[in-house]
Amino acid sequence: MSITELILRLAIAFITLLALTRIMGRKEISQMTFFNFVSAISIGTLGASLAIDPSISIRNGLIALAAWTAFTVIMSILDVKSPAFRKAVEGQPFILIKKGQVMEEELRKARLNMDTLLALLRKKNVFSASDVDYAIFETDGTLSVMKKEAQQPVTKSDLNTIQTKATIYPIATEVISDGEIKEENLAKLHLDQQWLEQELKRSGVHSISDVFYAEVQKDGSLYIDQRNDLLH
Repeated sequence: MSITELILRLAIAFITLLALTRIMGRKEISQMTFFNFVSAISIGTLGASLAIDPSISIRNGLIALAAWTAFTVIMSILDVKSPAFRKAVEGQPFILIKKGQVMEEELRKARLNMDTLLALLRKKNVFSASDVDYAIFETDGTLSVMKKEAQQPVTKSDLNTIQTKATIYPIATEVISDGEIKEENLAKLHLDQQWLEQELKRSGVHSISDVFYAEVQKDGSLYIDQRNDLLH
């Protein structure tokens, strides 16, 4: 393949991909669902093949790109028209936290662990799971978070009713994860397992194995999420 043909192929591939991406719409870029991910990889591969593979004619490369784009557009229309089709192709959101309680079964379905959930919460400027009323893992891999009412941004009308709690620790700290004690974190807080067990008993929890997640709050209190929470 000559330099002239290579440059021509690159120009055609670039212009074609740009035009077809506009036809497919902004959703292909803004929301990376399972279908969008597969579609983006495939059309990129077809574009690259058109640009540098001399065994594929320019005509066949353009036909392949146009056909794939048509397929993508049709799938997008079905996605809008049919909720059942959308659910089958893209899946559905997972409610990971409901009314302040971590839904461990949903967490497993989403193939996430507690550390990953906490990391996603921190990206939403939420540094304690106890501050969350609802957290939903969307089909595009993002986390939507609704904080508890007490953690919502303060308005002018709230200024006269704010009650502050004493801050003992700079940040909420995980001390139990999936039934296992985080000894290192307890030590950093100058606490021990005996203190932890006493706090659990005060809350009516008699076994650490019954706890999915627990963290020491900034005010020194213990937030507890037990196992086997019901989604409905």
